[in-house]
Amino acid sequence: MTIVAIVAGIMLGIGALCAVYRIVRGPSVLDRVIASDVLVATIMCALGAEMAFNRHTDNLPVLLVLALFGVLGSLSVARFLPKQDRA
Repeated sequence: MTIVAIVAGIMLGIGALCAVYRIVRGPSVLDRVIASDVLVATIMCALGAEMAFNRHTDNLPVLLVLALFGVLGSLSVARFLPKQDRA
């Protein structure tokens, strides 16, 4: 079971590093927004995996708040971006 946890942690870490790289080097605003959504989803998966491995639900409110921030952030950028492109 510990090997699975280590492999999952490494894969989630690599995914988070790739998302951070795209946030920093993204050529457009949309690339940065998608990368931030990927980073939030990766963090949520890491928290969910930690809860599954340790068999507790203490981080469930944190997962719900992260999901809310992810959805609201994407919607606000999607609402703001078309107005910026017209000008």
